[in-house]
Amino acid sequence: MASTLFVDKLLELQDEGWYQAFIDALRASGYTGLCDALEKRDFRDIECLEEDRRHLSIIYSTVKSNIKPDELVPYFTQCFLHGELEAIKQETVQKGDCAGAEKLIDCLLRSDKKQWPKIFTIALEEKNFTPVLEVWSQNKDSECKKETESSCEEEGEQSTFTMFQYSEEVDPQNQCLSAAPELRLNHDSSVANVPQLTGYFHQSTSELKLRNYQEELAQPAHQGKNTIICAPTGSGKTIVALSICDRHLKSMPAGQKGKVVFLATKVPVYEQQKDIFCKYFEDSDYSVVGFCGESPENVPIGMVLKSSDIIILTPQILVNCLKEGSVPSLSIFTLMIFDECHNTIGSHPYNVLMFHYLDMKLGSTGEKCPQVVGLTASVGTGKAKNEDEATQYVRKLCASLDIEVISTVKNNVEELEKIVYKPEKLIRELTPRKTDLFINVMSEIMSETEKMARNIFPQLDSLSNIQNRSFGTQKYEQWIIDTQRKCRILQMENKIEERRICQELFTYTEHLRKYNDSIMINDDARTKDALDYLKNFFENVKNGSYNPIEQQVTKVFEAKLPILEDISSNNLNPKLDDVEFILIEAYHENPQTRTLLFVKTRALVSALKNWIEETPDLRFLKPDILIGRNKRHDNIGMTLPSQKGALESFKTNSESKLLIATSVADEGIDIPACNLVILYEYVGNVTKMIQVRGRGRAKDSKCILVTGKREEAEKEKMNLLHEKLMTTAVENVQNQNKQDLQKMIMQIQKSEKTQRDLKKIIKGPELTEENKRLLCWKCKRFACNTDDIRVIEEAHHTVIDSTFKERYITEPHKKPRGFSGYTKKFKIFCNNTQCKEDWGISGIYKNFQDIPLIKIDKFVVESKNGNQDYVNKWNKVNFRMKEFSPEEISESFSAST
Repeated sequence: MASTLFVDKLLELQDEGWYQAFIDALRASGYTGLCDALEKRDFRDIECLEEDRRHLSIIYSTVKSNIKPDELVPYFTQCFLHGELEAIKQETVQKGDCAGAEKLIDCLLRSDKKQWPKIFTIALEEKNFTPVLEVWSQNKDSECKKETESSCEEEGEQSTFTMFQYSEEVDPQNQCLSAAPELRLNHDSSVANVPQLTGYFHQSTSELKLRNYQEELAQPAHQGKNTIICAPTGSGKTIVALSICDRHLKSMPAGQKGKVVFLATKVPVYEQQKDIFCKYFEDSDYSVVGFCGESPENVPIGMVLKSSDIIILTPQILVNCLKEGSVPSLSIFTLMIFDECHNTIGSHPYNVLMFHYLDMKLGSTGEKCPQVVGLTASVGTGKAKNEDEATQYVRKLCASLDIEVISTVKNNVEELEKIVYKPEKLIRELTPRKTDLFINVMSEIMSETEKMARNIFPQLDSLSNIQNRSFGTQKYEQWIIDTQRKCRILQMENKIEERRICQELFTYTEHLRKYNDSIMINDDARTKDALDYLKNFFENVKNGSYNPIEQQVTKVFEAKLPILEDISSNNLNPKLDDVEFILIEAYHENPQTRTLLFVKTRALVSALKNWIEETPDLRFLKPDILIGRNKRHDNIGMTLPSQKGALESFKTNSESKLLIATSVADEGIDIPACNLVILYEYVGNVTKMIQVRGRGRAKDSKCILVTGKREEAEKEKMNLLHEKLMTTAVENVQNQNKQDLQKMIMQIQKSEKTQRDLKKIIKGPELTEENKRLLCWKCKRFACNTDDIRVIEEAHHTVIDSTFKERYITEPHKKPRGFSGYTKKFKIFCNNTQCKEDWGISGIYKNFQDIPLIKIDKFVVESKNGNQDYVNKWNKVNFRMKEFSPEEISESFSAST
């Protein structure tokens, strides 16, 4: 290679100053990354790029086929040489996007700028190149994933039973509530169902006496140090937090007043912790308030926070307050407590709050930072493959929370082990159905449906780059998502034909999605449940507009329905047989057994509840369910009162012996009497494993993974190894020289801040003043002009054109509630009877009636030249929008009386 020959010749030089001349030449040519590395003799920044280069090489074909280089080039002005930028542009103009993309990728692979992977990610996000972002992000830390089912593998495996058993001495006198401390109080015990504290209240607050191991955990925080308290689930970390909060407020210097914020990630956990704090401090001089996403909209949260001593919040509430300025700075707090602090990663609200904190710490404002305390049962290991990587992951978590000490139990382990029972962990790997006629028939129906879609659009398979997709898998679901995304911006000369084809393709792919779902339900539940899922879907289709395409697809399904009915009557699932065996044995040994059954999806919660209620030997369990709140695009979910009711019923009602739950219950929620945890095809990372296993609090508890997938069983075994790796990593950080640790933490914090600042500096193309058109994403009917869109409260978007109302129909909103001064009354839908796509809501704002709020992800943006674009978030649109002004509202939006 020419570069090798050049270096060889360079090394032969004998003249004085040749090395500096070489460095100067590199800098003048724009190779600043390599230049800095040579000057400092530190190549770590360049070496760190190797993994990103390797990953980009692997996904090369996906990237080049799914990006528009001319849209990405403006982001790389600081990473590419001027000649490289021009070469990419020239290649794109002369040979097209694919050739230009290849040139851009080659430049990335050669780049010596350490920030290029971050800039590449930002560019993909802002330009909405989702297919590329999805495969690129697989090389990054991921969080806040959706609840999904794992891909279904139908290959038969030999059934094995693997057991991991832990044993420890336990005190038979200690019961499941024994982690609670002795509270010395002077008021009457009157509030029931307060987790861990019930039965310990007497009269007014004076002293909270901790157990020895709890005092050991709290000691660094009592000394004012920023601390992560890492202790097993059930050890009473909330009680430790109460003690820290109490002592912090009482030890403030004369003339100063403390203010504590306690943050909980999930609403049910928030409710539980708020109850504990309110009860403990109810007769003290300290005021306690709480807010979450379910709190009333019109409460001036910022003002209440300023006048309260202890505030219990879900983190997004505080993020919003900081954004809108009702809370000027985190410096108003003197102590911040992060429950489940291992979530302080990525873009989680915890991390967003700590960005504000670290900007204060590293800035020049002189504001005093609050003390930080984190609570967790598991700090996690991320994607660490060895001890060094795991240790660095823990250090990074410490940097994110500005931690000085990780506090674990060392001197009082024997006491802890007598109080906290570690469940026996079992893995039951089963053989799935050897043959499954349901899958065979559904595959025929799906193939026929795909054929009908190709008849109206022969290029169907070219819409997505996802190939070799199998029915009943997540990969097939991704193909549907990708195909629909491309269909939204499908353009044809004949616009009427374009609208017809897009609408029909969406109908076909939505049916394919339901078929795919049914195969995955069949894999984990009864065939009857999968078939019921489909029958309910088709019943809803018939109750709608029931257009000719829907009638055609329904005819194909109903032709196979008798066969499917026959299959469902005797297509048993061996995995359910094993769950039935586990439950019958458990309740035979101990009739007082309380079971938590974890599953991944809401559909499976419903299916398993029906199965238990319809199985004679299991009906006595009277199962209840606990799932998350309603999501934006569905009506399935539980309200907060329903969630609280289900939890209280399971804790106190002897009739309900089993609770079926999704991830909403896997951390933080206190269910002390549970002694059997079943993970039904429910595997996550090591943190989730520890959290879920810890739901079993009672003596002789068991945690059993039931899976028919070999890869899931192997993943759980790896989690057990990662648990040991995590313990070693925490010990490494604890044993590290304190000054060296703080120096490393400071380096991480400064590096992260630099990247955040870089992201703020890097901006996409300027917003255009062009008046564009919004078209319904499903049927391509005209909806409105972008010039008529107005922004309300920096977050909501309305249309001031009075004729817009003629293009949608309304239905009463099932949950008419208010937010940000807006009261929603109706749902609005495309008025095309063959479409009726959900466009958003309509309601009252500032005394004006019928103000619509639209969702950008329900529209396609069409430019004057006919080009169409799709964005799923308002902050990604490329056109300028004006602020809402009451003076612009026409008479059609009449004022309410």
